[in-house]
Amino acid sequence: MWPPDGLIEISEKVYYFHCCVSTKVLNEDEYKVYMDSTVADLQARYSGLSFMVFNFKEGDTRTQISDILSQYDMMTVTEYPLQYEGCPILPLELIHHVLRRSESWLSVEGQQNALLLHCERGGWPVLAFMLAALVVSRNQYSAEQKTLEIFYKRVPRDHLRLLTPFNPQPSQLRYLQYISGRNLGSDWPSSDTSLDLDCIILRFLPLFGEKGCRPVIRIYGQDSSSSTANMGSTQLFTSPKTEEQAHYYQADECELVKIDIHQRVQGDVVLKCIHLDDVREELIFRVMFNTTFVRNNVLKLSLDEVDAMWDARDQMPKNFEAEVCFENKNGTESLAHEEFLDVEEIFSNTVDGQDGLLPK
Repeated sequence: MWPPDGLIEISEKVYYFHCCVSTKVLNEDEYKVYMDSTVADLQARYSGLSFMVFNFKEGDTRTQISDILSQYDMMTVTEYPLQYEGCPILPLELIHHVLRRSESWLSVEGQQNALLLHCERGGWPVLAFMLAALVVSRNQYSAEQKTLEIFYKRVPRDHLRLLTPFNPQPSQLRYLQYISGRNLGSDWPSSDTSLDLDCIILRFLPLFGEKGCRPVIRIYGQDSSSSTANMGSTQLFTSPKTEEQAHYYQADECELVKIDIHQRVQGDVVLKCIHLDDVREELIFRVMFNTTFVRNNVLKLSLDEVDAMWDARDQMPKNFEAEVCFENKNGTESLAHEEFLDVEEIFSNTVDGQDGLLPK
């Protein structure tokens, strides 16, 4: 049986609302007619079925979909955030909650249940991610990247650029890979690992304006020293953030830049690299990761593995790399950091040797 016109089916008894991928913006009256019509069609086709609705929204205000669907006894609406510090990804613990709740709801014995997913205007990137997460977690499709691309292709690329100036798929793919190793019967995710973020090494930064770059690093995450347990984030660290304080790297210097951080992080972390000039800040790239899945005390990232502008391939060097380096538990530096020190020493010795040749 085909689903109602207002819904799109992704698997048995799992649907999302067609309005979430439509480029047409419905006013309040049109939206109510659309919802009432969809629910009426559901009631007619699936007599006796109960529905749980997951809605992804911004802020704490009550939404129109909650007001409309609360009139129907067959509907239960739960709302989740659209983003975490600008990234259209839920914190890992919240992802786990959504997946476990979905699985429990769909597997109740002796009861006919279905799941509907919806997002508020502009929320398609997080909904696409959660739909992919559901598919991957239920082992319906094992290729994480192709699964994510299937949902992204439901919306025209030009429309995606309006929803988010940055392509969030690299960080979303990272989290899908976390999910693909998940087992419903195990303790997943395990307790968040606390790490000391030592530094970030940047290779081949893009050049701006006068053909240089003034990078500023900002790190967001949960404050491990806070006794308040919530899913919100706070700024944990920023490198010097004024023109007078932040170093301006000339073109040749942009080939190898090390920025010290020395910040303890835990759980879901968002790292942003910003170019600072006298007019505005320009986000170079962003990356979201979870400390539990960091291996060998370094997170190595190519251009394809960071969230950047949609046309970043045309604006950033193809050999760009970022290495987020953590201290080992015994206090020694990561391999990437040691490699940087070796390169730095070579440069230093070269300069010293040249200085010795100069006439006194």
